[in-house]
Amino acid sequence: MITCFIRYHIEPTQKADFETYARNWGEAIPRCGADLIGYFAPHEGSPTLAYGVYSLPSLAEYEAYRARLAADPLGRENFAFAQERKFILREDRTFLKLASAQVGEMT
Repeated sequence: MITCFIRYHIEPTQKADFETYARNWGEAIPRCGADLIGYFAPHEGSPTLAYGVYSLPSLAEYEAYRARLAADPLGRENFAFAQERKFILREDRTFLKLASAQVGEMT
């Protein structure tokens, strides 16, 4: 299993747009095959950092998921919404794998 962490730098005056974007992914991402952990908007601290986190079995599955997401009507609409509103200033992805025991699996 790999987990994709997306770090967004957002326009702080458009936090509501990012929250709409996040809610849309909350529908589209699971439908397209990824295990959504969540999208996180700024609350305290930096008003420009937000995150999205989801897991997939492998990078090969990630590629297939991205194709499904690009073909999904809500996925296409959400990509267009972000480009039109320009609230995402930068987006960085990193893929990590769990190196410790999962919560609840401690022995």
